[in-house]
Amino acid sequence: MTRVTSKGLFDFKPSGALDEDVVEWMKNGAEDCGTWERYVNLVNEHWDNSEYDEEIISLYRESNSLFFNEMSKFPEYQEASRQVETREISVPTSHDGDFKVPVFVYTPQSLTQNSRNAAYIYAHGGGVIAATATESKPILVYTAVQCGVVVFNVDYRLAPETKSPNNIKDFYEVVKYVSLNAASLGIDPNKICIAGDSGGGYICLGAMVLLAQHNEAHLVKLAIPSQPMVDDYSFGDPLCMTVEERYDHLQRRHAYRLISSDLNSQKSCPLMFPGKVSDEILSKFPPTVLDSREFDMFVTETRRLAHRLRRAGRLLEYIVIPGAVHSSPMFPNLKCGKVWIQAMKKCIQEYLLD
Repeated sequence: MTRVTSKGLFDFKPSGALDEDVVEWMKNGAEDCGTWERYVNLVNEHWDNSEYDEEIISLYRESNSLFFNEMSKFPEYQEASRQVETREISVPTSHDGDFKVPVFVYTPQSLTQNSRNAAYIYAHGGGVIAATATESKPILVYTAVQCGVVVFNVDYRLAPETKSPNNIKDFYEVVKYVSLNAASLGIDPNKICIAGDSGGGYICLGAMVLLAQHNEAHLVKLAIPSQPMVDDYSFGDPLCMTVEERYDHLQRRHAYRLISSDLNSQKSCPLMFPGKVSDEILSKFPPTVLDSREFDMFVTETRRLAHRLRRAGRLLEYIVIPGAVHSSPMFPNLKCGKVWIQAMKKCIQEYLLD
C-alpha cells in the first residue's frame, strides 16, 4: 500500500502546563463532583470485584450524562442545532443477534440540496460503557456546520451488556452500510471519514482494524480517532505513568474488564486492544489523523500508536492540543476548544473535502 503524504498542517508546541481556563473549568467541575467522586472512590477500591459492578456502572453513567448535559448548554451548539436537519436510520446487523443499529444523521441546511456530500461517521465517548449517541448531538451538529459534512452519529451497543468485539462491529457495519448506500444517502463514497472520541476513539480504531483485516480500508478516505483508548498500558506500573494516567488507570482496568468477555484470553487480540495490531495489518489502515491532548490520560498510548502509524506510512497528522486535558476541547468556550475545532476544520478540508 502506498505511503500517505502528510501536509504538515500543524506545529503545536507543548506548553508544559494546563491552560488557565482549563484549570478553572476543572475546579468548577464539568461533572457533578459528588457523583464523580463517589464513582472514582468506588472503582479505585473495587475495580476487580464484580460484586460492585452494578453500582460503579450506575455512577459512571450518571456522571457521563451530567457531563454531556453541561456541554449542551453552550450557545454555539444550540445555534448549530437550528442549522441542521436531523433524521434517523437503522442499520441491520446479525453478528450478535438480530439488531438494528440506530444512527442519527445531521445534515447542514447548506448541504441538503447536494447529492454527493462528505460523510463523518462518529462513535461517541463514554468508555464504551456509558453515554448515548443523542448526548453527543450538540458537539456533532456544531462539527457538521463548521466542517461542512453530513454526520452519522452511531448509537453502538455498550458494555457490559454487549461485549467486545460486538460494539466495534456495530460501528463497522454502519461504515459498510454508508459506503454501500452512499447514493441514496446523498454521500460521495470517495469522501467518507470515520471518527470517535475516547471510548468512541477505541471503537473507531477497532473498526480500522476490521477494515484492514478485510482489505476494505479503501472505503474510508480519512480516520480521526480522538483521545482514544488504545491498549492495556493502564495495567502497567503506575509509577512510570503521567499524573493523568495514574489517576485514571484503575478506572480503565475496570472498563476493560467490563468490555471483554474474557480479558485473559483476549489480551493479545487487536479487537480488544487495537494498539496490539500487527505491523502488517497496521500498514493497511486508512489514512489517519491521530488526535490527542497534552495532558490526556491516554497520551502515552496514542504517542506510541502515532509512532507506529508514521512508520507504517499511514499517519497524516499527529495532533496534540497544548494545555488541554481529556475532553476539555469539547467545550467551545475554552481556548483549547477553539484551537481544536479549527484543527478539525483544517484536517477535514485538506484531507477529506479536497
